[in-house]
Amino acid sequence: MTTYSIEADGGSRGNPGPAGYGAVVYAPDGTVIAEAAESIGVTTNNVAEYRGLIAGLTALSGLGLDGVPVEVRMDSKLVIEQMAGRWKIKNEGLRPLATEAAALARRFRVTWTWIPRERNTHADALANEAMDAAARGEKWTSTSTHTTTRIFDADTHPAREDEGPAADGPPGPAEKAAGTPAETDLLDASLFESRTGSVSTSTRTETVSPAKTGNLWTGATRVATTLVLLRHGQTPLSVEKRFSGLGDPALTELGEAQAEKAAARLAGAKLDAIVSSPLARARQTAEAVAEATGLPVHVDDDLREIDFGAWEGRTFAEIRDRWPHEMNAWLADPAVAPPGGESFQSAGHRVRRARERILAGHPGETVLVVSHVTPIKLLVRYALNAPPEALYHMHLDLACLSAIDYYSDGPSVLRVFNDTAHLTFPR
Repeated sequence: MTTYSIEADGGSRGNPGPAGYGAVVYAPDGTVIAEAAESIGVTTNNVAEYRGLIAGLTALSGLGLDGVPVEVRMDSKLVIEQMAGRWKIKNEGLRPLATEAAALARRFRVTWTWIPRERNTHADALANEAMDAAARGEKWTSTSTHTTTRIFDADTHPAREDEGPAADGPPGPAEKAAGTPAETDLLDASLFESRTGSVSTSTRTETVSPAKTGNLWTGATRVATTLVLLRHGQTPLSVEKRFSGLGDPALTELGEAQAEKAAARLAGAKLDAIVSSPLARARQTAEAVAEATGLPVHVDDDLREIDFGAWEGRTFAEIRDRWPHEMNAWLADPAVAPPGGESFQSAGHRVRRARERILAGHPGETVLVVSHVTPIKLLVRYALNAPPEALYHMHLDLACLSAIDYYSDGPSVLRVFNDTAHLTFPR
C-alpha cells in the first residue's frame, strides 16, 4: 500500500429501512488511523453508502492530510462509478450527497476502487452495528482516531481456536490446571451493584426510566443491564488443544471441578437469569451455576461456538500443515471461513442477535451468559467498539469470567475480563 485509503460501507434493513454507515481510514502502512459510524434513521442503501463515503473523507480531512493520494474502496458499484464520473446520477435525492462527497474528494488525489463485500469487512461491521442501533430506534455514533495493526502475520498471531492457543504459543488452560492465580478477587458481588468502569467511544441514546445509578466517566446515568460471561470448563479437546466448535464433547473431571468453582463464586452474586449455549460443555457449566443459585437455564442457539468445518477436532499444527493457504486467509480476514465452516463475521451476526434478545428481555438485570471463546470475544469486541483485529489480541482461559455493563443512554462498558481467581481461591 503506497497511499492512504478509505473503506466505507452503508446499508439499511429493508431499503428503505433502519440505516447506518461505517468508514475506516488507513495509513500507507496499513494501520487504522480513524473510524466513523452512525445510525441515520430510516433511509435507503444508496443514501447510507454515500453517507459512509462522506464520513470517511471528512475523517481524513480532519487529520490535516489534504493533498495526499487516497484510494477509496467501497463495495457499492453505484457510488464508485458515479464518483469516478463513469455513471450518471439519475436519482435527484442522491445528487446533494454526491456533490458533498465530490467537494471533499477534491481535497485529495483520489482513485476510486470497487471491492467485493468480503474485502470490506471492517467498514461493514461498523455499518451493521449502526444499523442494529437504528433498528432499535437509537441514535448511535462512533468516531475515533487511533493506531492499530490492520493485518497480522499468522506466525505471530495467537490461534483463534475454542480450546486453547496454538501448540507453539504460551501455556494453555490445560497446562494451568485449575486456573491462573490472581492477587485479588475481581468479581465479587459488589460488581453487580456499582456499575462503573472504563470509557468507550460509541454512544447509544433512547428514552428510558429515571436514573438509578451511573457511569462517572462516560456520562451514562441510567441503570445498566449486566452480562456476566462465563466460558465453559475443560473438555478432552482442551487437553489436546484441538479445535472444538460444533462438536459436542462433555466436560472432563477437571472441567466439572472448574464449573463447580465458578458456581460457588457466582452463588453470592445477584444474578437474575442464566442463558447458555446449547452445546453440552456449556450446558454442563451452566447447570452447575443453576444448582448453586436456584435459577433455571435458558438456551439460546445463537450463543453456540463457531463451526470449524473440516478443522473440527484438529490441532493448529495439523491444520497449518494440511491447509496452509486456507489457514493464512482465515487468520488475516474475519470474513473467511474454514473449509465447510463458519466465518467470524457470520458468527458475529448471530451473537449480536443473542445479545439484543437478552438485553431486551432483561432490562436493568444481571444475566449470566455461559458460552465459548468466540461468542465471548465477539461480545467484548463489540462492547469496546473495537475493530475485527481485536479478536486476535484476546485470551480467555477455561471457566473464566468477564462482565459487560450495557447502558441504554450511554456506551457499553467492559468491567471484568478473563477473571480466574475462583479457580485458585474457591469461595
